Amino acid sequence: MTDIACAEDSEPSERFPAGPLYVPVRPGPAGCSTRLFRTPLGARTAVGFTSSERLTATLGDGQAWIRLAEPVLRALTEPLGVTTVTVDPQFSAPLPGSAPRAWDPRAAEMPRASASNTRAVRAVRTV
Repeated sequence: MTDIACAEDSEPSERFPAGPLYVPVRPGPAGCSTRLFRTPLGARTAVGFTSSERLTATLGDGQAWIRLAEPVLRALTEPLGVTTVTVDPQFSAPLPGSAPRAWDPRAAEMPRASASNTRAVRAVRTV
């Protein structure tokens, strides 16, 4: 039986977008590897974008990518236990430590040693 999509149909008959996806990768010594992400609930997911503009808007200009069809992306990530493919996520969290924070050590209050703390430290040093 063939599904026919009508203009009023709220759900398309095809489950996935047509055409290859722009898949973020990271270069390595043996070639490129697919980047895996986490959903807001912590599950691992593969990510694909329907255009390079969407990929760049979400992950930035420096993100490397390759074109893969959705079934190929699933086949690559399934042996790793990743069964979800997220298409066109709207945002992503930055990598830990990826963006340097503006920090002025002069603005931070330095801990002050009290007289009792100083004596305790001296006692430890002399023992």
